[in-house]
Amino acid sequence: MLKQILSKLPKKSSKSDNGDFISGNSNNFGNGTPRAQGGGSAASGKTNAMKRASSAVFPTSVVAGIEPLVSFKDVPNSEKMNLFLSKLNLCCVTFDFYDPSKNTSEKDIKRQTLIELVDFVASSPPSKFPEPAIFAMVRMCAVNLFRVFPPNYRSGGGGGGEQDDDEPMFDPAWSHLQIVYDLLLKFITSPLLDAKLAKKYIDHSFILRLLDLFDSEDPRERECLKTILHRVYGKFMVHRPFIRKSISNIFYRYVFETEKHNGIAELLEIFGSVISGFALPLKEEHKIFLGRALIPLHKPKSLGVYFQQLSYCITQFIDKDPKLASIVVKGLLKYWPITNSQKEVMFLGELEEILEATNMLEFQKVMVPLFSRISCCINSSHFQVAERALFLWNNDQILNLIGHNRQQILPIILPALERNINGHWNQAVLNLTLNVRKIFQEMDELLFVECQTQFREDEARLPLIAKQRQATWQRLENAARLQPVTTAVLVTQSPTSPAH
Repeated sequence: MLKQILSKLPKKSSKSDNGDFISGNSNNFGNGTPRAQGGGSAASGKTNAMKRASSAVFPTSVVAGIEPLVSFKDVPNSEKMNLFLSKLNLCCVTFDFYDPSKNTSEKDIKRQTLIELVDFVASSPPSKFPEPAIFAMVRMCAVNLFRVFPPNYRSGGGGGGEQDDDEPMFDPAWSHLQIVYDLLLKFITSPLLDAKLAKKYIDHSFILRLLDLFDSEDPRERECLKTILHRVYGKFMVHRPFIRKSISNIFYRYVFETEKHNGIAELLEIFGSVISGFALPLKEEHKIFLGRALIPLHKPKSLGVYFQQLSYCITQFIDKDPKLASIVVKGLLKYWPITNSQKEVMFLGELEEILEATNMLEFQKVMVPLFSRISCCINSSHFQVAERALFLWNNDQILNLIGHNRQQILPIILPALERNINGHWNQAVLNLTLNVRKIFQEMDELLFVECQTQFREDEARLPLIAKQRQATWQRLENAARLQPVTTAVLVTQSPTSPAH
């Protein structure tokens, strides 16, 4: 039965046995994947089973009599690359891991073969990888890794929603997938892999399908993908613009269309290290990415899942070019979460990190709308939001910026402080408010008294303004009562009528 199962694997032509390369590209790697079906009965002996599988999949005429399941140490150096190809082709057979009772001996053979391949690549082969070996490796990885996740595979929001406490789904085939990922990583990072030759097979199609796997719900898989994609970005310089563009497209789709993706945090983590390597002055492409992809990522409700990685990317940009600080602050104000207190606390935390790296000129461009929003946060009935806003005055850099621009900032902030003192329910917020009020008073007592006087005058006028507003509404209601009640008639234009 074992021979019947594994005999479905397509055989290599005799021409390829002599070292000639089979033409093809990565678009066809996943097509016609051989998959074992049915149950696998236990073999009488593991050695005999391995030999039968070897002879069924790879007849002796395929690779000059080399058995795929023999050890690398048992063949001379001249034959090791042929054995490498044979073992890669053997691992192109895939199995159903949702039923642990199926093909148990075959799965074990494949797993042992994958481990041997990892050890072979890690131990530096006797020569550089030839083109057939690169093709075989990329094809084997594509056959085993590239798959489409079912629609109900994702929990539905990339995190941050009602299902935050749900356990992630783990792929039952991970025992094999993990070794394939490890093999691919060691292959890409091997000094014996020629990037100029390998880019023909690790191409745009391969990278796109690799990026698709970031939507896996298995965090272990996403972690492996993160490391591999980072190594691909580092080794294949020709693919760097394409990788950046493809990741940007994932962010666009997530923000503006679906708000569903499991790998946003990992992709941002990759970009964090990429941004740190950007040359100065920054290209316009990078600034566009900041404005159109990173800043809008603050909008989705699942921000908490990837907030730490996103904040790191933002601060990396500002460290590279401080002039971007005002653009980032304006973006935060645009997407400020008015009704989401949890996100508001996160925004205030990120805002503090940004202001620490902001120079005086950029600060002055945004200080009026910025502190208008901060004053609203100070008056928030949610004590954590109010506390986080008042904690900004504990930062020496921010306090220095405020001190140099107190003439514009104090008239905006003092009314919020006075309202908190007069009526906030939380004692901790009240104490922090008194401390900030004291800071302003000691900073410039004359200005403080002037603003306080203006605030009291404005408060005294509030009842009069409210009475005038009420009178205006009353006049409008009276005028409306005097108007006759008419029935509205909808008139539609005939399709044949000429346009005016």
